[in-house]
This record gives sequence, structure tokens and C-alpha cells, in this order.
Amino acid sequence: MLSELKPLADDYSGLRILAVHAHPDDESSKGAATMAAYAERGARVMVATMTGGERGDVLNEAVKENPAAFRDLPGLRRQEMAEAAKVLGIEHRWVGFVDSGLPEGDPLPPLPPLPWGSFATLSLENAAAPLIRLVRDFKPHVILSYDENGGYPHPDHIMSHKVAVEAYEKAGDASAYPNEGKPWAPAKLYYDLAFNPQRILAFHEFLLEQGLDSPYAQWIAMRQEAEEGKIPPVSRHQTTTKIPAVEYFTRRDQALLAHASQVAPGDLFFAVSPEQQRDIWPWEDYVLIDSRVKTELPEFDFADGIDFSN
Repeated sequence: MLSELKPLADDYSGLRILAVHAHPDDESSKGAATMAAYAERGARVMVATMTGGERGDVLNEAVKENPAAFRDLPGLRRQEMAEAAKVLGIEHRWVGFVDSGLPEGDPLPPLPPLPWGSFATLSLENAAAPLIRLVRDFKPHVILSYDENGGYPHPDHIMSHKVAVEAYEKAGDASAYPNEGKPWAPAKLYYDLAFNPQRILAFHEFLLEQGLDSPYAQWIAMRQEAEEGKIPPVSRHQTTTKIPAVEYFTRRDQALLAHASQVAPGDLFFAVSPEQQRDIWPWEDYVLIDSRVKTELPEFDFADGIDFSN
């Protein structure tokens, strides 16, 4: 399985990749090593963060000692995002919508109402318009998004999926969103599979083989019990595209730790070290959802079939 991987090319100058994410920190937990790999090889890689993460919680106990975490969490998350982008060597844009928060309870409470509202309460047209403007300005060849379940069922993740698909489908149509710039049609749309169940299971089994406790046991059990159409949903997509990015796993972890209000060093993201992952799962998983250029599966490079010389 490892021997089938093909290395990335040395130079992607001219290639443009846009990753659409819901909140600051999502870019570092989903596809960060891939973005760093392409950026270091000359591609322009941009993350569009749809919301500011205003309604997030402080998940790292150590950061709760920082008064800024409660006085100005949005400001702190902006600082964290700037540091993560610097670590990864990527460009970044805030799209500017308000975080919807993660509703909890049975039954689930409604999302925050207008006038402040939230990203997930908007109409698709209003939510997608600024992203389409960004696509027409940045002109990405590749768009990276979440699947229909949002990767996991957070309302902002699901809306991020919807607007990314809308942008891919409509940004090249001159009759759609006519006030948002000149048309540009991206060549490919991918869904990120950072929470690929097979990958998590491989990490779980590795830890057990080492005689160690696995923090993934509950996660695996929950998803094995999930049925299609139930919460939490399990991705039904199969990997089509493996991006070899193991050399950037350490940088990915550094970017994730930059989001200190959300991530602690002992979190399950770090249960298997980058060195151990080299022999277990040295790539990041994606599924090619649509391509306007000819390509063959399986893929090991987003750039396959794309002429990015202009």
C-alpha cells in the first residue's frame, strides 16, 4: 500500500488551490500537511475561513488562565489563525460570517436568530456570494471542501460544504451571481477525508499493538454503530486521491497547536507521532467529486490533468 504512492512534483508555480473551512483551526486539522506541501513547491494555497469562530469554547485548560480567552475570544482566534497560516506558508482570507455555534441537547435548540444571526441560518445565495467573489478573484484551479456531512455534523461545516459546491458549480457561469466579478470555472472539486474511518482504525490498531491505550476506541465504536441518515453520520465516500505529505506532518501539528484555545498538546490528534505515521498512513485522503479536466484514478496529485502554466 505504501509502495503505490507517487511523490509530488518539485514545482507547482502557477497552480492555485482554495480550501474552504468553517472556523479557524479547521484548516490545521484537515489537510494542513497537503497545503504546506504544495505551498512550499510554489503553488498559491489559500484558506477561506467562513466564520470567525466567535461562538467556540476554550477547549484547552491551560489557555483558560489567559484573560483574553474570555475578554476577546474572536481576537485571540484571529491571532491563532495568523500564526497557523504562517507555519503552513499559506494565504488566508476571512470571509466574515458569524459562527453558528454547535447546538446541543435533545431536541436541539434553534440556531442564533437574526439580526446577528449566524452563517448556517443564511440563504445559500447570501452565504455563497462572497465566496464566489473570492473564487473569481483568486481563480483557483482546485477547491477543497467538506463532504455532505460537513466532515462532522456542525451546522457551519454543512453550510461550508454547500457554499463550496455552489462556488464550484456557479463561479464559471456568467449568468449566476452577476455582481460578484468575472466568471472563473475551477478545474476540480475535492472533499477532504481527514476523518477517514480506515485511517483512524489504523492508528487505533497500531496503539493497541504497542500495548498502549487508544483514545480512538470510543470514536470508532460510535461510528461503527452509526447508520446511514443518523447522527453522527459516517462518510460513505471512498478515497480517490492520496497526497503524499508525511514530511509536513510535523508542521501540520505545529499549526494545530497554534490554535491553543482549541487544541491542547495531549489531544488525540497527537496520539500517534508524525514519525510513527510515516509507516502507517503517510498521506492525506481526498475524494475527487468532479473534474472538468481529464484525469485517472487513483490520483496522487491534485494537479493531474490541469494546465496551470497561465
